[in-house]
Amino acid sequence: MLIMVEINSQILDKADKKLMYELDKNCRAPSTQLAKKIGKSRQATEYRINSLVKKGVITSFQTAINPHKIGCRIHKIYLKLKNIPEEKTRLFEYLRSSEKVYWMGECSGNWDLIFAFYAKNDYEFFELKNDLISKFNMIIIEEDGQILLDVKQYPKMYFTSQISEPTMFAGEVVINKLDKLDYEILKEIVNNARISLVDLARKIKSTEIVIKNRLKKLKEREVIIQYRIGVNLNKLGLELYKAIIKLDRYTKEDEKKLLDYMSNIPNIQYFIRNLWTIEPELVVNNYQEYYKIIEDLKKEFPNVIRTVDSVLMITDEWTPGFKRILNVNY
Repeated sequence: MLIMVEINSQILDKADKKLMYELDKNCRAPSTQLAKKIGKSRQATEYRINSLVKKGVITSFQTAINPHKIGCRIHKIYLKLKNIPEEKTRLFEYLRSSEKVYWMGECSGNWDLIFAFYAKNDYEFFELKNDLISKFNMIIIEEDGQILLDVKQYPKMYFTSQISEPTMFAGEVVINKLDKLDYEILKEIVNNARISLVDLARKIKSTEIVIKNRLKKLKEREVIIQYRIGVNLNKLGLELYKAIIKLDRYTKEDEKKLLDYMSNIPNIQYFIRNLWTIEPELVVNNYQEYYKIIEDLKKEFPNVIRTVDSVLMITDEWTPGFKRILNVNY
């Protein structure tokens, strides 16, 4: 099954789509390398990148840092909220300013808000969760939580319909020992992944060769997962849906078949495994397209899938906590 995503041709041409796909695989790739991939000159490629940023299509150049490889586990909370605007604003401001929340998404559907805490252990998460519920109990109708196991991150295949292998995020918790220089490097590149080695070395008072070697080791230890781009889907006329799927069974064979099936849908952006659910995220033109993908999925795996809760992601934002996670161990 192949669902084609129609992207606003007034904003992106074929070369732009290929460029966005390549940038999401590795946005630190040199302009000369990207130019060869899209069949343009270096100057034309750099112009296209700058233009996409100026138009607001590319929102960020992100270094994907794995909390599970620096001793933290990711916990997720789902909230159904009362429609009290001033309390919603207060809740969102609380989460955005929290040092323990690194991602949040407002949504429409079975849940109104989903966000992720990072914590060193379950006790720390327990305290964070209780503090949140007590502060905002007057607005919370219903809550649920999940422990994140792992995530398969797919390059933005909806730009090219080119099926590609995903990259693993989260996974087993490991405490990699990092020093001050490692953390200084990570703080600088977390939201500025295309910064040059020259500029990065100057900022943290080191040398290019030292920085290059440190970045290589951080990737080898899976502290750095990928260098990706943030994309404003609204600018392209696209929508992001999250399917929260409860399972009747999930044997190793079922898991492989389901993963293989989902991996061949170019719309998929993430395949998330929680302790009790799985969550594929899909980029589509509209709800009808998303509905067809999910109905086909249910028909293909009738004995595996019990229920599917769907939410339209209205916002998808990294908070300051994403950067402050780098202060956990140092």
